[in-house]
This record gives sequence, C-alpha cells and structure tokens, in this order.
Amino acid sequence: MAYSAGFSPHPKVSYANAAPTGTGSEAEYLEIAVVERCDPGELRSRLDESMPPGLDIVEAVEACTSDFTDRLEASEWELRLDGVTPAEAGRAVAAFLAAESVEVERQTKKGLRTFDARAAVTSLTSAEAEPGAGADGRGQEPCAILRLVVRHLTPAVRPDDVLSGLRATADLAPPVPAAVTRLAQGPLDEETGTVTDPLAPDRDAPLVATAPGGSA
Repeated sequence: MAYSAGFSPHPKVSYANAAPTGTGSEAEYLEIAVVERCDPGELRSRLDESMPPGLDIVEAVEACTSDFTDRLEASEWELRLDGVTPAEAGRAVAAFLAAESVEVERQTKKGLRTFDARAAVTSLTSAEAEPGAGADGRGQEPCAILRLVVRHLTPAVRPDDVLSGLRATADLAPPVPAAVTRLAQGPLDEETGTVTDPLAPDRDAPLVATAPGGSA
C-alpha cells in the first residue's frame, strides 16, 4: 500500500460516500493506492483476511478510469419496520409519493436545516417481511419492509429523513427504530430507476499501463 509523504505518513485510502452511522451496508467502496501493480484478486483475498468478522471485501478491480466517486449517483436502501403492518406502510408510502414535496428538518454541523426529502426519492415500495422474520424470532409481530432508491443530492437525503417524511405525511411512527441496510450504490439508470454497478467501467476497460492505484 502506498503512503503519503511528510513527517506523519498515512495510507493512501479514500472512502467514497460512507453510509450513515448506525446503518448496515452491503455496498461500501474505497480506493487504495499501491506502490506496484498487483493482481486484484490476490489483493482482495489479502485484505479480506485482515478484516474483522462481518466486514467482507467482496471484489477488487484495477482503477482504469477516473472520477469513481462521481459514479455513485444513488443508493438503494432496505428499511425494516418492526411493529408496522404492511397495510400501514403501504398507506404511508402512497401519501409520501403523492406529495409534491416533503420538508424535513435535520441538525447538521451548520445548524438546523430544512430540505425536501421527496425530491431525492426516485422509488419507494413496501412489502411484508418473510414469515418467521419477526423481531422476536417467531414471526408473530407485524413487520413491513420498505425498499427505496435515493438520489445523492446536496444536502444528502438519508433513510432517517425519509422516515421523518413518512411521519410528516402519514403519521407513520414505528414503535422501535428501523433496521436500515444499504443494498447498493452506484450509477442511476434513469429509465428503470435502478442502481447499477459502479465498478463496471473499470472491470470492462482494456488493461493498459497505468500509475499505481486500485479500487475495492
């Protein structure tokens, strides 16, 4: 791994659009600079071996193109709402999507900010959790699952902002905090509304001599 110069060298690692604190994720990306060209598969394996349980490096590709961060245009999220029936969730989703704008407030480093949570949401659906997947492990409690695709805007709209919007438009208030997981992030296909693979351009690019570097 390459290190910066100076009195206190640091590894040249950059994290792109990290998930908010307290959320799970299956789609986090980072870029690592290396001092010599190496096999991405071997790098992935060695990095994965050094990770603690629960943190898995699933793929590494050589960075053959630029502007990787710019490809992270949207995220797909799953919100598990224990104690909320699918019917309640469905009504709240319909009310949220029908609204032209949904203003929410969030405390930021620059103070309390008000912004439109609806503008960033390109899709939002609800479904019932699979049988046996209840909060008590016995599937007896109602549980709704929300799937949403959120465009990356400034200021960023997070899943908890969408939950605030659902509370504002339909008085939906889960009795326990939602379990939030990012399922994907990458380029947004405007026609289908889906999030696509951000590593595809590098994976598909012809291999040429490049400066040391990599993405995982």
